[in-house]
Amino acid sequence: MVVAVITASLTATYGQNLGQQSSDWSKKLAIGGYGTIDFAQPIKSGYKQNANLDVSRIVMMLNYQFSSKTTFHTEIEFEHVKEIWVEQAYLNHRFDERLNFKAGLLLIPFGIVNEYHEPTSFNGVLRPAVESNIIPTTWREIGAGLQGRFSEQGLGYQLYVVNGFKSYDGTGLMGGASGMRGGRQKGAKAIMGSANIAARMTYDAIPSLVLGVSGYFGETSSTLFNKVDKSDSKAMAKADSSVVGISMVGADFRYSAGSFKARGTAAYGVLSNVAEYNKLTKKDLGSAVLGYYLEVAYDIFTNESREEGVLTPFVRYEKYDTNYETAGGVARKDAYNKQDWVVGLGYKLARGAVLKADYQLSKSKADDSATGTLNLGVGVTF
Repeated sequence: MVVAVITASLTATYGQNLGQQSSDWSKKLAIGGYGTIDFAQPIKSGYKQNANLDVSRIVMMLNYQFSSKTTFHTEIEFEHVKEIWVEQAYLNHRFDERLNFKAGLLLIPFGIVNEYHEPTSFNGVLRPAVESNIIPTTWREIGAGLQGRFSEQGLGYQLYVVNGFKSYDGTGLMGGASGMRGGRQKGAKAIMGSANIAARMTYDAIPSLVLGVSGYFGETSSTLFNKVDKSDSKAMAKADSSVVGISMVGADFRYSAGSFKARGTAAYGVLSNVAEYNKLTKKDLGSAVLGYYLEVAYDIFTNESREEGVLTPFVRYEKYDTNYETAGGVARKDAYNKQDWVVGLGYKLARGAVLKADYQLSKSKADDSATGTLNLGVGVTF
């Protein structure tokens, strides 16, 4: 991604994170938001299935400027009509373009979509599966750190210390099917046994191209360490077995030349102490996860403003495996080794308003037959 201080040309090409957007600060309070309404019809030969409809998310953004350098950014999310989450809530102090300090509930800077997940910033009704199952979008935790940009060199960076995943809370929270996703704490009474590091660098000095690398390193937290007696070796050993070490790296690109666009992301994670964790929790968490995707798109009927009347067909291929490697005698499960083809269209009615349609064909290594899903959606960003 391009970090908080983003050039106008890159903003127009690649979109902008609402929580980081610059606004007309002639008024202290800036208001924005985004929302998605989805329709999904599973299609499989020999079966009749109901369609699923969902107001999947409505997000309201409120930013406040205390001074020319200090701002507070928030996003309040309503999921599936009835769930309320705080998606971002952080204080930002800008020393200059090269150095900003952030503290609060932060988006983990990993991949593309975790930071740029507004519906007008990606193709398809649903977010890419790799950036949901391997990179657990929307991934946010409480922490603090630095970000900045060196414009002449085309370099951007982010470096944060954050709380990690929660792996155990009376039961195991991470497993083979969902990987680390179930361990996200999201700033909700989070616990922290040790600090985790999240880092990202981007390079955009090459015209029309943004390259990014991401890293995440640390250990999960467990409620078994709440007031555990250090002299009780049995209790300490049990608590230790509930903690998983995580080292994950990723790389991504975004390319835009005229009406043609392409993007891709790859992520690989190694998890340690998995054999002990699975033995304690009876889970099947993998010792490594891997995923990648490649997408190409072309804007038809584009105009100078690129804000309305634009039709964008796209094709995306994804491959991901939450059981890429296993440990402790746990057999790899072919059902977790999946690939998706997604073909679709987006039609931009106006700036910030898009209609979407796609057909997703999903298949796991365990099943010779593929499952299709017709997805339709409405997306807005303002």
